[in-house]
Amino acid sequence: MKYKPTIGMEVHVELATDSKMFCPCKNELGLDRVPNSNICPVCTGQPGALPVANEKAVEFVIRAGLALGCQIAKISKFDRKNYFYPDLPKGYQISQHDQPLCEKGFLEANGKKIGITRIHLEEDTGKLIHQKGNDFSLVDFNRSGVPLMELVTEPDIGSAETAKKFCEELQLILRYIGISDADMEKGQMRCEANISISADPEKFGTKVEIKNLNSFKVVEKAIEYEIKRQAELLDEGKAVAQETRGWDEGRMATFSQREKESAHDYRYFPEPDLPPLEIGERYVEDLKSGLPELPAAKAKRFQEEYKLSEYDAQILTREKDLAEFFEESVSDGRAECADPDKIAKLAANYIISELKKYLSETVKIKNLKLTPENFGELMRIIGQGTVNSSAAQTILAEMVETGADPEHIIEEKNLGQISDDSEVENIVKDVVEKNPDPVADFKNGKQNALQFLLGQVMKESKGRIHPQKAMELLKKYM
Repeated sequence: MKYKPTIGMEVHVELATDSKMFCPCKNELGLDRVPNSNICPVCTGQPGALPVANEKAVEFVIRAGLALGCQIAKISKFDRKNYFYPDLPKGYQISQHDQPLCEKGFLEANGKKIGITRIHLEEDTGKLIHQKGNDFSLVDFNRSGVPLMELVTEPDIGSAETAKKFCEELQLILRYIGISDADMEKGQMRCEANISISADPEKFGTKVEIKNLNSFKVVEKAIEYEIKRQAELLDEGKAVAQETRGWDEGRMATFSQREKESAHDYRYFPEPDLPPLEIGERYVEDLKSGLPELPAAKAKRFQEEYKLSEYDAQILTREKDLAEFFEESVSDGRAECADPDKIAKLAANYIISELKKYLSETVKIKNLKLTPENFGELMRIIGQGTVNSSAAQTILAEMVETGADPEHIIEEKNLGQISDDSEVENIVKDVVEKNPDPVADFKNGKQNALQFLLGQVMKESKGRIHPQKAMELLKKYM
């Protein structure tokens, strides 16, 4: 490229605490609540109301910092960030400025370490509701005061694709450590990108911020557009303005919103109603020891322990519940199997190619009636050759629908392989006798004829003969 892009991300995440950041009001993320039903004098900024910090929110941010390799502050404090906006009831936001909870971490995306400058804690704003046809807006303060984690990266990102991958990996970690669902469609995770381009790789260009990007796809599209827009300006000899821009999904373009503020514009000063936080080493160590195995480490272990491909391991670890389902089912299926690696590979294949068909954004693995124990048993049965792949799909569908164990389904639907050799031979002989033309074609060198005859054997046996055995017998009796 003629110009070098430099990108940094700012990510806001609503934390899944029971109550809001500075008051006891319920924090009901993602629920369609009656407007202004979860409010009190504190979160609506009434005179004389005093905030009390939510300890669980502090814990959640420190857990995120530990998961991302950050240094945890021994002393941290809250500050007032002053600005006026209709959904900010106090006229300022309680945030953190010069003493955040976490600093100097990293997250790997697309094989590149992206530095994390800081992670701090603040309160969310309310929400403006713009009704079509009206010349006024309404304010819902249910979201006002919800604990909000803000993560700021170093300008280490060099492409829109890497920015998107960074946000995806971050969401995955947040879900693994249980501090937020980080659902972008519900506004629980909101991304902003800072972008500049320069013809001199040693220098930064003029930074432009794009606000409120609400999906990973939009993150990528908006950054790609902004790089192109800035490049066209520079090619024309024009200057890039330092500003804040929004994303117009209809036009697939960014648009100017306002000049970019600097830190001094917010007139930060220490929050007088909240004391500084003292964070002890023992407290931090206890939180660190309680972290689960993170997705990157889990994917690597799956490759080593279960001999899975990198692709399969990545797919299985994209959701914590799915990874746990896989491990539990493999543990049960391997117990009675002479080839445990075979069971692991079967389980991975069936989860990715078959079980995924029953899952969606709303239907998760934990919502299914299917248990890991029964799924593991089905893998063992398939591994032993008791049923073929067609029968296995039928059994799995029944297990998902009813939760029944596979042995019961096999017996009830008569899906097991025919064990009587004479019965198998009689079916094959009958197919050979009834299809003289395909038999003659095969003898004349037409291999497709053998596949046709195999299909007839499987049809007559209702899939209860192993294809390899059927193929051997067909060749024998023709």
